[in-house]
Amino acid sequence: MVRAGALLAALLWAGAAHGELYFDARVVAVKDGDSIEVVRDVGGREELVKIRLSGIDAPERGQPWAKRAREALSERVFGKTVRINAVTTDHYGRTVGEVYADNACVGCELLRGGHVWVYRRYTKDPVLLGLEAEARAAARGLWSLPASQQVPPWAWRRGKRASGGTAPPAGAGPAAPASEISCGSKRYCGEMASCAEAQFYLERCGLGRLDGDHDGIPCETLCR
Repeated sequence: MVRAGALLAALLWAGAAHGELYFDARVVAVKDGDSIEVVRDVGGREELVKIRLSGIDAPERGQPWAKRAREALSERVFGKTVRINAVTTDHYGRTVGEVYADNACVGCELLRGGHVWVYRRYTKDPVLLGLEAEARAAARGLWSLPASQQVPPWAWRRGKRASGGTAPPAGAGPAAPASEISCGSKRYCGEMASCAEAQFYLERCGLGRLDGDHDGIPCETLCR
């Protein structure tokens, strides 16, 4: 899978000159683990562009590993000229795109290091999913944290919205410590004691039935 990811990045970089959506820009700010600001030249003047890396979702501020994810992204891109393939524009007005630095796919490398999640709502790319699975199996990055702290960012945001932005994220309440959660005989959402336990059964025990719509969020009545 490592070779597949490197090959994909190399092919995309090599073909960039032929794609009308590609542009080069200098990274002037790293906002979090999946968002940057770049300056590009447009007709002799500099233009500031906000970029959201496509295909990945980094821990939100306040979540475990959020600072480490931002540092990992900064180490790869800050102050460098990167190549961007603009894919779309999000509802915040940011350009959503693939970012390449030093001949490497930045999002791929963040996944490989265990710093971010595959954003399953927007991509089912088998290469990206494979890189995440590889990092999880090796317990790299955020996958080295207790299972109760491995809450997908989209579930965290959903939990904050549901509580008015003041309560702890879904799954971070009075859940059992990770050391007390194990792959037992439970098979259904109704048997889960918390979002953290449901996430553990989905990610660590392979109980796919808990995520019926395949958005990465198990037992949505618990993890909403």
